Formats: sequence, C-alpha cells, structure tokens
Amino acid sequence: MNQYTGLPMRAALVAAVVVALFAPAALAEFNSGSTGADGELNPNVDTEIVLPASGILNYTSVNIPAGVTVKFKRNAANTPVYMLVSGNASIAGTIDIRGGAAAATGTYGDGAQSDDGAAGSGGPGGYAGGRGGRDDAQQRIAIIRGGAGVGPGGGPGGLEGANGCNADTGYYKYVGTGGGYASTALKYYVRSQCSMTTPAGASYGSELLQPLIGGSGGGGGRGGTNFHGSGGGGGGGAILIATSGTLNLTGTIDATGGDGGGLDGAGVGGQGAGASGGAIRLVATSVTGSGTLRANGGCINYNNARRQRCGFSGSNEFGGAPGRIRVEGDTVTYNGVSTPAFVRGDVSPVFIANAPGLRIASVAGQAVPIVPTGTDDVVLPAETTGPVVVGFETSNIPVGNTVHLKIIPVSGIPTEAISRAITGSTATGVAEVSVVLPQGANTLQATSTYTVIVASLDDPSMRDKLDRLAGDQRVEKVEVTAGLQGAPRARLITDSGDAFEVPYEALSAIGFDS
Repeated sequence: MNQYTGLPMRAALVAAVVVALFAPAALAEFNSGSTGADGELNPNVDTEIVLPASGILNYTSVNIPAGVTVKFKRNAANTPVYMLVSGNASIAGTIDIRGGAAAATGTYGDGAQSDDGAAGSGGPGGYAGGRGGRDDAQQRIAIIRGGAGVGPGGGPGGLEGANGCNADTGYYKYVGTGGGYASTALKYYVRSQCSMTTPAGASYGSELLQPLIGGSGGGGGRGGTNFHGSGGGGGGGAILIATSGTLNLTGTIDATGGDGGGLDGAGVGGQGAGASGGAIRLVATSVTGSGTLRANGGCINYNNARRQRCGFSGSNEFGGAPGRIRVEGDTVTYNGVSTPAFVRGDVSPVFIANAPGLRIASVAGQAVPIVPTGTDDVVLPAETTGPVVVGFETSNIPVGNTVHLKIIPVSGIPTEAISRAITGSTATGVAEVSVVLPQGANTLQATSTYTVIVASLDDPSMRDKLDRLAGDQRVEKVEVTAGLQGAPRARLITDSGDAFEVPYEALSAIGFDS
C-alpha cells in the first residue's frame, strides 16, 4: 500500500529480535516430547501440511520418500515449524520452507501490473520483504520510497536522491538492501566504492537457534516515474525436527530466502533485494545421512533470470545473508552438503519454559489480538494524524525497565521509540509510549532488555552457580532481552568484560529469577 494521506493506518505485530540459547550439557537420553497425536507422517505425493496455532506437530514417525515434497501452510501467528517425533524420522524427499520471491514489475513477468511492487512472503516463521515504492512522475518522497524488509534483520528500502557515497544511504540509493541474519547484509557499493558499513540488514540470533526464528525480508526498491520499484524477497522459514530415535537425512531441507523481484521498462523504479535464509535445527539421539541442508540468502531477478547477483556484502551484489543451521545428537554421522555449514551441538532442550514475556496490548486504545497475525491487526481511522499511544504488557520483567518499539512503514525509513518505565509488578507489568504512525500500513516490533547485578541477588551462592556457566569466570551482571515471541536472550557479563550466551532455561535450573 502506498503512503497517500487519508488512508487508514494499519498496524501489524510481529516477533522482534530474540536470540539465543540453550543448555550446554548433553542429555543422557533424548526425548522429543512428542505426544504422537498426529500419528505417522508418510506421504506418497506432494503434500502441504496445515500448521496448528502452536506450530507443533506431534508424530510417532516420519517417512518422506524420494520424489515427494512436503510444504507447510503458515498459521495466523506465523510460527516456525516444530516437528516432534517419538520414533524415527527418514527424509529422502524434500521439506520446502523457502521464502517467496517478489513479483516482477513493469514489462517483465506476465505483463500484469496489478502486483507490481508486491513483496515476497516469508516461509513459515520467516518475514516478508519490503514493498517496492510506487511510481510517481514527480518523484515525491512519500510515494516513491521503498519499504524496509520485515524482521529483526530487515533490509532498508530504496530512497530518493542522487547517487554518491553517503554513510546513511550508501552509493546507489534507489536499490533495496538484502535481509541480514547470520551476517550483516550491506548495500550495493557500500564497501567497494564507499568504504562504509551502512545501511544494512542487521545480523541477529546466534548459532544456538533457541528460540527458533526465521529469515528477514529484503528491502524494496524506490519507485520510478512510470512503474513501481520491485519488492524484496521473503525470508526463509524456520524448522525444528526433534526425533527421539534416529533422524536419517538423504533428501533435502530447504530454507533459502526469496529473491527480489525483476523489473524492466521505461521509467521503472529500483531493484528490490534478496531476503536472508532461514533456520534449520535438527535434534535427535542419532543424526545420519548424506542429504542436503540449505539456508542460503535470496538473490534478485536480473534480465528475467532468477538467483542472480547473490552476494550480500560487496560490489554488484543484491542478495540476503545466509541463515543458520544446527545439528544436535548424541551421535552425529551426517556428512551431507550444508550451506551455510552447520554447527554441531550437544543435544539440548527443545523448548524454554517460564521465561520473561512481552506483548503489544493496544494501539490508540484498540486492543491487539492475543495472537497477532501480522496483517491488519489494528486498523485506525483515516483521520488519525497525531500521536497515538502503544501499550505493552510484560511478564517476569522487573518494573522500572523500558520497552524498545520499532515502527516499520510499508515504505520509507523505520523509526524507533522508548517507552515509559514498566509499572505494576515483575509478574505482570504494563508500559506505554506515544508515537506518530505514518499513514498506510505499519509493522510494529518490540523488545525489552534489562540487567540484573549479581551482587544484588538474594542468594549469595548464585554467584558461584553463574560463574560455572561462564567458564568459571567471575560474573558481574546478567543481561536478559525479551521479545514478542519465543524465549528471551540471556548473557552473562564477567568482570573482565567477556560475554557468555546461555539459555534462560539454564538460569532457571540454578534458581535464577529475573
């Protein structure tokens, strides 16, 4: 949607940056936690599975034969895919959670202009790309700016202005920037010609992949005089396959990010960029096979050919960053192709429970659904022009801390704001912030970070327990970040300045409480 004034404001709520974490110690016997309620998964034809609201599928066994592709229909909350298996799993076919490519613009594609500028959708648990800026003969800023990709590493959209080195806009301003994830995605010509490091699709998450989070969208291109800019690709999805027995992979699990849309014709806008790859986490007693794991970043459609100029950090590159892949098992003999390379880890808990929580509760007095969909969760009257209040509800976050809100318009530059201090109680708190929402659709993301000084903890033995989690270094403080979805990030900061990521569950196990 463009940003003409007079349109109703829309707000979509999506998960924010939540990275991290699980326990370093392997379990003696791994139990996926599957109830077996969904029985066997044994398709003999290509299949699309409708995800339940939780995203959790409980199987007794999984057998995807060669030549069969399994996809997933995203649920309203766009959760990742959680496949829990009480027995064994064999994947000889394909699991496809790729991000969607943006639509072609101008004279490319099927010639239809109704979808010009449309961004690619994220795979399950992934985020959408930014919409391409609208066409305008006068090149008015509010119309032609490309939208930023959604997600914690969403790439900035293309902007107005002449080309040239600029620390805030890069060299070629009209193109979008790829989505970041395992790495930062830098704008075309930023490094090679301008020796700069911004603008960028930011990196986020950690190799631990707990909680699970998908890839971020690429930025949309600036609008032209006759045609839209093309949209950015959608982020690769996120999947966990946890198997109590053996997980044998001889097929493919694909979480590649979507491509930016192709564009052609007189007076077309800028190029939308590729999205980042998604996340794949495999956990089993034994992981075997020689199949393929993919979480590559998306590229662009160039000269009407897909997957061109796929890099994300140098000259003539429009792609998204790679995602993350992790393989955990008491025994891991898997030796297949993994792009990017997978991280080997010990078997760790599937989920983290009883963690700090945060949700956006209201916008301009309108209640937000308990499970936001990410599309038109709140619609404000067109005449709303002044500041509106965004309200937050927190759980297990100490009062006095604040919430960081990020507003991503359908086109243009995201803005940020900090709430008033959280009030109420640690168990149940509230906070709010007054902001001006741009006309048109906006996506809201929120996080809250707080620090606990170890010396202030009631339990004097807690320091020793925390020190052990930090490799026997002396821990000075604990930093916790909670987001809209998933578990929090936790870091132990030592008196020497070293930082150690740990699962919040590991903190709970030793008696740590906010």
